[in-house]
Amino acid sequence: MNRRGFLCATGILTAGALTGCDGDGTPTVRVAAGEVGGFYHAFAELLARAAAGTVHIEPVTTTGSFANLALLDRGEVDAALALADSIDADPDRGRLLAIGRVYENYLQFVVRDASGIRSAAELRGARISLGAPGSGATFTGDRLLRAAGLEPGRDVEITHLALRDAVTALGDGFIDALLWAGGVPTPALDVPQALRLLDLGDLAQPMRDRFGYLYDRVTIPADAYPGAAAVRTIGVANLLVTTGALPTRAAAALTELLITRPDELVPAEAAGTQFLDVRSLIGTDGVPLHPGAVPVYRRHHG
Repeated sequence: MNRRGFLCATGILTAGALTGCDGDGTPTVRVAAGEVGGFYHAFAELLARAAAGTVHIEPVTTTGSFANLALLDRGEVDAALALADSIDADPDRGRLLAIGRVYENYLQFVVRDASGIRSAAELRGARISLGAPGSGATFTGDRLLRAAGLEPGRDVEITHLALRDAVTALGDGFIDALLWAGGVPTPALDVPQALRLLDLGDLAQPMRDRFGYLYDRVTIPADAYPGAAAVRTIGVANLLVTTGALPTRAAAALTELLITRPDELVPAEAAGTQFLDVRSLIGTDGVPLHPGAVPVYRRHHG
């Protein structure tokens, strides 16, 4: 029995330790997810369900990428979901290790369907919610506006609201647009009945030219939101990251789940727009894989 197994068996491992154990010795991994109603949170809950009996996953509700990385840095969670550009901007990113690249996040700039705003450039003078405090959208949204030629705080009025609060504020006319970085469809967004997505496709290359390769032009397919037309936008990868403090056994168990049970880890409403693929799982944008993940990938795919 290794040291951690001994501590689990004897009850010496405290609740404040990085990774605990269930009574049967199953490791517990706290995963910083995101807002209820968002793809991060849904993914973490599905991961917990799929992991039952192998590793105990505890999803932790947060406001998004930067909040998740801060919790991981403080040792309050064991793993975190985060946008690749949020990770790239983290001054302590050298401590991070990846379990895998889990899916693509779609930038969704949302206006009221009756609004005359048709492009990001037409947001000049608008009141905009750029994600909740601590979310990756706050960072990516600032870059997006600059790529569109808009200076946040000067050309547009910025606020930061949680998704559901932003949707309410948009419907009530207190803001003119909101940015959400997440999977599609996001049930809280009533597209196309009351809300409409702006086409952001022309900003993908300016984003890459100015801020780096992490931004891809992607398309939200027609009927991803039932009845809505296809719309071009910008995709940013999501990574499931941790640190060297996560035990090898737990890292291996998480990796095994991503490889062997991918169909169980995508919310049913997002089937067809989101998926886990082993060819992309290891594309972690320069974040090295956790030592516990490496042999699992090798065992399955050489």
